[in-house]
Amino acid sequence: MMQDRVKCTDEFWNAAEGIGLKRSAILREARLPLALGKNGAIMTTDQAFDLWRAIETLGGPDAAHDLSIGTNTGALPPNFIVLFHARDFRDAIHRMARYKALSAPEVFDLTTEGDEFSISVSFPSAKTPIPEGHIDSTFAFFVKMARVCTGTNVTPKRVEFTRKSSQKLQDWYDCPIIWNAQKARLVFHRSDLDLPFIEYNRELLEMLDTVLEGRLAENAKGSSSYSQQVRWHLHRRLAGGGPNLANIAADMAVSERSLQRYLRQEGHSFQTILSETRHELAKEYLLQPNLEFSEIAFLLAYGDQGSFFRAFQKWENQTPSEWREANKADLARQ
Repeated sequence: MMQDRVKCTDEFWNAAEGIGLKRSAILREARLPLALGKNGAIMTTDQAFDLWRAIETLGGPDAAHDLSIGTNTGALPPNFIVLFHARDFRDAIHRMARYKALSAPEVFDLTTEGDEFSISVSFPSAKTPIPEGHIDSTFAFFVKMARVCTGTNVTPKRVEFTRKSSQKLQDWYDCPIIWNAQKARLVFHRSDLDLPFIEYNRELLEMLDTVLEGRLAENAKGSSSYSQQVRWHLHRRLAGGGPNLANIAADMAVSERSLQRYLRQEGHSFQTILSETRHELAKEYLLQPNLEFSEIAFLLAYGDQGSFFRAFQKWENQTPSEWREANKADLARQ
């Protein structure tokens, strides 16, 4: 459902100039049109990847890390500003995963296992591997945000990079680092997620959420049907609380009555789509061995584990435990 559109702002270019790299030089090295250096210019994922590789070529292997650290967070667009006023680190991370689509078609894989919480990234539209520079920049942003917003020296439990070693990054993260890993992952202590943010502002969050949700809804309007749009919004909203017809309709900027009519015309109902979406996600979550049943119930916006169990038995005529046991082969591949 994500469009292959990456938005580049002046703050990105200002941060690049802050480490001695001119936008014209970067664009020439990346073999991209100079018009892409304008504020708010839109490029594809592959063009953005060429940009990160050019930054590494011109500035050295640690240039993207330096660029991220030097970014003026106060000048970032609303979908980033909202993070710094979140309730706690957990809230900020989930808002990042939710709103990043407004600036790039990037997906954050958030995984909890034991006392660890890990973050990895992917680009569904990418035709080439994610540049190491983008990973450096993204991971540095998360850690910088945690340190600035909590007022504490948050140290990851572990970082796994696919790149070669760097003493600068080793010193900055000040934690165990695995170099030349098969997959890049930023791993925090699970308890770090509860660290409160100093600048938490509930009223500002509500205002920014209204604007950002409206923009997400606009992005979703390109879908081929209203039922597909509803499924997309449900995927995004389920983990954040119980979605209902009213808030999904608001997300899509239509009235509840109109949305119900559109869905009937397509042979669907909101409750049916909600059940189907939960069913689909439940099976995906059950194939992740690190997720406990109580966590899956939460991710599907059920009030308790029992409600999830009853719904799953109606779908599959077996309990989640029995289904997970019967699908051990698929589970082993996760």
